[in-house]
Amino acid sequence: MLEPRTGLEVAEALKRAADARQSIVIGGAGTKRDWGRPARRVDVVLDMRGLNRILAHQHGDMTATVEAGATLRDVNRGLARHGQWLPLDPPRADEATIGGILATNDSGPLRHRYGTPRDLVIGIQLATTDGVLAKAGGQVVKNVAGYDLSKLVAGSFGSLAAIVSATFKLAPIPAASKTLRIDLSEGTRLAPIVTAVMSSQLEPIAFEIGARGGRHVLLRFASLPAVVDAQIAQASAGIRDAAPPDARFTIVDGAAEQDVWREHSQRMFAGDGAIVRVSWLPANIDAVLAALNACAPDAGGVAQPFGAAGELMGRAAIGAGLVRIGGDVEAQVRAIEMLRASSLVGNVVIVRGSDELKSRVDVWGSHGDRQKLFDALKRTLDPHNVLNAGRGPL
Repeated sequence: MLEPRTGLEVAEALKRAADARQSIVIGGAGTKRDWGRPARRVDVVLDMRGLNRILAHQHGDMTATVEAGATLRDVNRGLARHGQWLPLDPPRADEATIGGILATNDSGPLRHRYGTPRDLVIGIQLATTDGVLAKAGGQVVKNVAGYDLSKLVAGSFGSLAAIVSATFKLAPIPAASKTLRIDLSEGTRLAPIVTAVMSSQLEPIAFEIGARGGRHVLLRFASLPAVVDAQIAQASAGIRDAAPPDARFTIVDGAAEQDVWREHSQRMFAGDGAIVRVSWLPANIDAVLAALNACAPDAGGVAQPFGAAGELMGRAAIGAGLVRIGGDVEAQVRAIEMLRASSLVGNVVIVRGSDELKSRVDVWGSHGDRQKLFDALKRTLDPHNVLNAGRGPL
């Protein structure tokens, strides 16, 4: 276990590992330790939590440069002194480190308005396996100097280089926030509601759908108080026209709103079963739910939605989210293979699963025509194949 305190120490550790052909895994808070393929061999763990400072906060330009080991919670506490924040909310956001969030390109409901970490990062410092500290991008949004390595490493799972620090675009902390929750009965079509919101002039910062038995829609608005109230009223009126008569509408704010979003974020990981990340066309959501039911194992001859313990949660207007699949490993394998063969969903990646499941179904799936490009990137930046023990997509 190595615990560097500077970028130079990170670069030196990577070079020593590469020279000795040691397999090295880069870690932080460990919130995604079980993501990706099982590690082939781990000789060295590089714990980045010693690099945990906000290096610069250009609040006039609304950017900040942060070391990789800092937690998102601590970063946002520091940025809040100037009324700004880094608007990311991946699962376990309070514990997750900046480097881990960027390396996995992990995001949550706020992706609807603010995008993924890849969309917010504008500059980066990396340590490579040849012992070099490399910089790309800049500290202001308009600076586009250098190769866009920050976009390249986002989602690479530490397979190309170690993130030492990163510069992000920020957003002002909104003055008010309220959430409209719509609870729907099982089998209710979601597409009319999704279409109604997407074709309106509403500007939510989050627009979520969930399906487990019954279905629900969450719309969060954050701005000036009067603007939030007007948007809530407009959304309620528009969705009532698209929703069935038995739909239940609830407006929450303050602590109750925080509880709603905390429960929404955590419930997917609270139950048993495999979890896969999928994408879909927003207008096809009802067909996607039907396809997921078709993938479900039977329980006593009766089909269960996505398996007996399964559900879907995701970004309604983006068409991306998580699916939890119940049943035994055999049923999970069959469901994932059916999803990957379906034309309704794409990018089916296993986020959580047993070692047995991962031994039978590749976590990342086929890269198709991109595989040669990915292999070339890996050979260029990690020629001795020492980074990340084969866990990542590269």
